[in-house]
This record gives sequence, structure tokens and C-alpha cells, in this order.
Amino acid sequence: MAEQQSFINDYPNDFFLARRRPRLAQPLTAAQESAMLLIMLDTPSRDRQAERREATRGEILTAAWDLAGEKGLADLTLRDVGARIGMRAPSLYSYFDSKNAIYDAMFGQAWTHYLAVIDSVEPILPRSPRAGLKKIARTFFDYAVADLARHQLMNQRTIPGFVPSPESYAPAVEVLERTRAHLAGYGVKSPDKFDMFTALIGGLIDAQQANEPGGDRWARLLDQAVDMFADYAALPGSRRRSP
Repeated sequence: MAEQQSFINDYPNDFFLARRRPRLAQPLTAAQESAMLLIMLDTPSRDRQAERREATRGEILTAAWDLAGEKGLADLTLRDVGARIGMRAPSLYSYFDSKNAIYDAMFGQAWTHYLAVIDSVEPILPRSPRAGLKKIARTFFDYAVADLARHQLMNQRTIPGFVPSPESYAPAVEVLERTRAHLAGYGVKSPDKFDMFTALIGGLIDAQQANEPGGDRWARLLDQAVDMFADYAALPGSRRRSP
């Protein structure tokens, strides 16, 4: 430290004054100074602590989904989740109040992801009622059978005592209402017929997952099932008949 001080003292004082207070080519006016102050005050600062917290929550959810796929949704444990990301189980409570809170975040995440799928499909929905219903049915069918744990959390009561929060349930409600609006646009306006349509698709998904996960035995029946529904709902258009 003594050598550093001696080195600094070898320089003229004017040199260090100039470095600390650089001269401006032209002095700022009062209006310019005010404008600069407003810009500085209006510039949002990053909340790095919040960013790190959100990143850790994302890691926890990713680990939870991976474990649910490997071991089953109901067998998820905080100890396993913590171990997967190098964290002790009690530390998870800093990010989620309980295991059900993790399920809740997963539930909301799954339905939010499906909303993004709908956003990409809606602009290309066919005008034909039958073709449109088949597109809607196929989109949800494919999403559901692609991940058993996700389907169980979204559509079945697999976790005893788990009830999604209103916040996490909101995207599921939006999906339901968008589907209801599309069906109404195709001429399916009766609540009973809407329930019939969703039950029909859900039943085929459950049959596929229970009997041939990863296969297409029930997937091949989807278009025929939608045609039967369209006949039941008296929708226009001829349907493909099997020989």
C-alpha cells in the first residue's frame, strides 16, 4: 500500500483532478441537466435477485417434470427434486410453500403452454365444421398423449387433495372458453353437445394412454369419432365412410 501511495504522489495534482472531473466541451444548460436527470430516473433497474429467484424456480419445475416422467406424477418427492438440482429439500420451501405448490405451478405451466399451441393453430383452423372439429380434437389429443404425467396433472385427479389455485386454473378456463367459442362458430352451441365432444376426445386419450402409450391404436380412431359426433350434432358435410 505504501508503494502505491508513493507512486500516486509522483503525479501532478492537476492530472488526477482532470481524471476525476473531465471538462465538458460545452456546459449543460439547465434544461439539458433536467432532461438527463429524468432519463436516469426513468430507466428501470434490473432486479437481479428476482431474476435469480425466478431462474431457480424454473430449475425446480424442470426437475419436477423430469422426475414425474421417470417415476410417475404421484411419486414426486421434494427430496428427489432437491437432489436433482443440487439443493436440500428444506431449501425448496424458499421457492415453493409445499409440494402441492410445485404441482400448482406445473399445472399452470402445462395449460399456459397449451394456450401457446392454440395461438399457433387458431389462424389456420379450417372453415369446414367437420374439418375444424377434427383439427381441434387432433391438436389436444396429440398434446395430451405426448406426456402422460402432464396429461394426468392437467385432466385427471391423480394427486389426492390437490386443487389448482385460481391463478394456475385461469389458462385452463381460457382454453375451455376458446374451444367453446370455436365449436359455437361451427354450429355446436348446445352445452350438452359441447360436453359430449370433450368427453369423446378425453375418452380416446385415456384409452390410448392406458392401453398403448406411445402407439396410435386410438389415435387412428379420432377422425372417425369426430365424424360420428358431427353426425350426432347434425353438422353439414359428407364424412369419410370406412369400407
